[in-house]
Amino acid sequence: MANIESLFHGFAVALTFQHVFLMMIGVLLGILVGVLPGLGAPNGVTLLLPLTYTMDPVGAIILLTSMYWGALFGGSTTSILFNIPGEPSSVATTFDGHPMAKQGQAVQALSFAFLSAGFGAMMGVIVTTLLSGWVTSFALQFSSPEFFAVYFLAFASFVGLSAAQPSKTIVSILLGFAFATVGMDTISGSLRLTFGFDELLRGISFLIVVIGLFGIGELLLTMEEGLKFDGVKAKVSLAGVLETLVRMPRYWVALLRGSLVGVWMGITPGGPTAASFMSYGLAKRFSRRRDQFGSGEPEGVIAPETADHGAGTAAMLPMLALGIPGSATAAVMMGGLMIWGLNPGPMLFVERPDFVWGLIASMYIGNVVAVILVLATVPLFASILRIPFAIIGPLIVVICFIGAWTVASSKPDLWIAFIFGIVGYVFKKLDYPIAPLVLALVLGDKAEDAFRQSMLMSQGSLSIFFSNPLVSTITILATLLLTWPLLARLIRRANMLRLGQVKTVN
Repeated sequence: MANIESLFHGFAVALTFQHVFLMMIGVLLGILVGVLPGLGAPNGVTLLLPLTYTMDPVGAIILLTSMYWGALFGGSTTSILFNIPGEPSSVATTFDGHPMAKQGQAVQALSFAFLSAGFGAMMGVIVTTLLSGWVTSFALQFSSPEFFAVYFLAFASFVGLSAAQPSKTIVSILLGFAFATVGMDTISGSLRLTFGFDELLRGISFLIVVIGLFGIGELLLTMEEGLKFDGVKAKVSLAGVLETLVRMPRYWVALLRGSLVGVWMGITPGGPTAASFMSYGLAKRFSRRRDQFGSGEPEGVIAPETADHGAGTAAMLPMLALGIPGSATAAVMMGGLMIWGLNPGPMLFVERPDFVWGLIASMYIGNVVAVILVLATVPLFASILRIPFAIIGPLIVVICFIGAWTVASSKPDLWIAFIFGIVGYVFKKLDYPIAPLVLALVLGDKAEDAFRQSMLMSQGSLSIFFSNPLVSTITILATLLLTWPLLARLIRRANMLRLGQVKTVN
């Protein structure tokens, strides 16, 4: 009940003309970012972040989250009409969305995608509302050992739950740690990994890194693929939307299952991309029409879209309550909170309840605004993709470098963005996950400080991470997740040997 009361206060904060206007602007910018290949939500939020430095934190975070919702919707539009995922999390939508569009059902496919996305996002917000108070009170019991154990759990979750190879995920995390240590040590004041360059004294800005990884890196990959825009025209009508809305209850199982998968993968560091693929796989596995998947099955659109948006919304809960982002975009937003002087974690709910609950309330309103605007503007934003990529590509490059320059007006930052663009391209080509690198870059300093403070408290003994039931449980769970790929391989090998022995005996 306390959460509900706080939520009503949040609606009073969010429902002002200025904030609703920012929601609309953010959604429209997000749809544009999602439609244009080579940008994506993390990079779009990063480019917009420097423009929010002079804004009120509540208005700034509303603008950024609304842009995030819009980008997710924009990625779905291009997946269905052009078979081009504007977002990595929209790849699974292409499997059945584009075949539906080619069969003359583009309006139905878009309506299914947007309505199910709105349902998934709303479920994510409801879970955030209900659990935020419990998570916050739980996190108030934390000290340095508990915080390090939670950071350890976040990194281990990427290793144990990610679809990428564990070894590649570990390499990505370690590189993020290395980049996070560049500059001046916050405890001893000594310089680390600057190699004599004065420009590196202040460290490597995570904004510059994200612009390079997600913006320039994606663009280089898009250029290599020789992208051609050749899609299906669609004009969304109110009658078509209402007809699809009437059909939605038939797929209530896919909606609920997709929401559960999305919320779970958002709270854990699985992310929207993993959630959408997992939800699609489960829908195909348990559907009575599994043979129709891949040829234009509506459930193949509903399942990934529901999970995608549910995960994107639920990722805000661990970011706000624990200071642990559940996705790359949430990591960028968390960096923005720090720049605005706000420290994500349980004390944020105590010190700035207007900010937290204003944000949560805006997520309810913003998702409704996003569904309405994206349905109204599909033809406009789809027409953008008919512009030759030879024009769009250079514009994206200019936008990325302008964003890098606005961070600190430093020429070396432009070179750093370019270098990380090459890193992002190489990561994509070699199937290395980028999100763990961003997470380690954002949390590296905090994890290091928590570990060193724990070592000072215990006089160098690692037993402090098993000193009470809370920290012991988190540490053991993190260790299990870290070693889970190895344990799973050993279990499979043992089962194969056992089956082999049974066959030999028979």
